[in-house]
Amino acid sequence: MIKPHFQTFAAYNKWADTTLYDACEGLSEEVLNRDVGVYFSSLMGTLNHLVVTDRVWLSRLTGQGTHPPTLDTIITTDLAALRRLAMAEADRLIGWVDSQSSDELNAPFDYHTMNGTAHNKLRRESLAHLNNHQTHHRSQVTTCLNILGVEPPVLDMLDFQRG
Repeated sequence: MIKPHFQTFAAYNKWADTTLYDACEGLSEEVLNRDVGVYFSSLMGTLNHLVVTDRVWLSRLTGQGTHPPTLDTIITTDLAALRRLAMAEADRLIGWVDSQSSDELNAPFDYHTMNGTAHNKLRRESLAHLNNHQTHHRSQVTTCLNILGVEPPVLDMLDFQRG
């Protein structure tokens, strides 16, 4: 039962990111980078953070790939380029979850935080954290859109499931 749960969340992750990037299309560079007072300052800062953390957790879980050195790294200020990177990470997450058995998703793994602290967690706990973290920062993206006068999209899981 664990695997189907995380497969649903991995697919939802890609859908939600696609929906957010669609909402941001057509916004000017100035609007995308305007400091609106959220934790990562702007739409682009927050969208970059989501890609950074996808890379961090996928490199920890898979043992493959690299990630930027800080959580506030701006990978790119080009929305189309960032969207391509986000979709690649979403596909990577889907592929990795699909490749795991429920037993593997329930198994412990070792990793190090960005400051080098060693940890041992169950993979499912880290995936749950990643899903929750993505939801938290997607909410900040919708807040940015609202502040900037753009109608934010609905990201409810039910909307995803209704297709």
